[in-house]
Order: sequence, then C-alpha cells, then structure tokens
Amino acid sequence: MNSLKIDLQYFANVNWYKKAYKYKYVYLSSCDMHTKMSFRNRTMIAGATGPLRLSVPIVDGRNERQFYKEVKLVDGRWRMEHFRAIVSCYNRSPWFEYYRDEMSELFQHPFEYLFDWNLHCHEWVVKKLGLENPFKITNGDELITGDFENAVNEFAPGTYSNQINLPVYTQVFKEKTGFIAGLSILDLLFCEGPSAVVWLKEP
Repeated sequence: MNSLKIDLQYFANVNWYKKAYKYKYVYLSSCDMHTKMSFRNRTMIAGATGPLRLSVPIVDGRNERQFYKEVKLVDGRWRMEHFRAIVSCYNRSPWFEYYRDEMSELFQHPFEYLFDWNLHCHEWVVKKLGLENPFKITNGDELITGDFENAVNEFAPGTYSNQINLPVYTQVFKEKTGFIAGLSILDLLFCEGPSAVVWLKEP
C-alpha cells in the first residue's frame, strides 16, 4: 500500500509528517466532515512550562455537519498572537532566526477558510524541509486510485504525544520540561533546521 489519506492540520505535529513521508502518494481530504477538538485548528509548541496550545478561532466550530473546506476563520488578532507566541518560545532555538522573517510574512496573509490557511502553512513547511511533495488535494475517495490507508483524525489532541519511532532531539526548554514528544513540526524545524529531514526520514 503506497497511498495515504490524511486530514490537513495546522502546522501538523512531527508524527503526522513522519507518517506521511512513508507513502508515495498522500491525499489531503477537504470533504471530510468537520471534527470538533481536532488539530485542524490547533497546534502544540514547546513553552517554558510545558506544551503550549495555539488555537485558531473558527466560525460555528461546534457544527460537525459542515465539510472541512467550508469551515471559516474568525477574523481578528489571532495571527499576530500566534506569531508572538512562536517567537517567545523559539527565539532562542538554533535555527529560528533563519525562518523568522518568512514566518512573519506567512502570518500576514489573510484567508477566509481554515483549509486554505492550513494548506498555506503546510506548503511553507514542505518547502523549508526541502523534501519532495507527495501531497495532493482530494474532494473524495473516488479520486484515490487503488488501496489506501485512511489516517483521517488519527492524530488528535488526546494522542499528540504518541511517538512514531522518532528519536529524542534537543528542544529549547528540554532541561526544564524534559523532552516533549509529538509537538508541531515547527518545533523540529526550529531546533534542527535542515537536519529535520533526517529525523523524519529515518526508518
């Protein structure tokens, strides 16, 4: 089986990316139903006292009868607040200064829909990782040829720390909090820079 269907998430965690890069084809579904309390509008970064959750405010977030691609973002200061939180947490990380300006620009782009915002962030991450791009957008399973693994909602807030054979790497606050598994891909990128690829591609 060389195809995976998975839900696009907000700066998805390292386990999401490690799993995705095991497959030749990865399909990002935009037509699954909205799920409350998911990583589609949340991400976890490393704070000085432990994991820090960043939540993107969405319109009618309790309505699970809308398709993912229909979920709208709430306009407001959250982009600035998220960027400031990322700066606060990673300003001392080895590689953050190399990405800071581009991250600032990233958060200045307004989007109406959550899926489009997440795709924008995801494409930036893939570019910074320097990996091949096996990701395709799909509106339904009928567009996926052959057998595929369905990992939609596999990575959720209640299971974010489940590791997939990812070795321990040096985190900013590791001496205070210990190693925190399953954080946003941003954590790995800012701490390991281009070497993040090695951690993700290891068997």
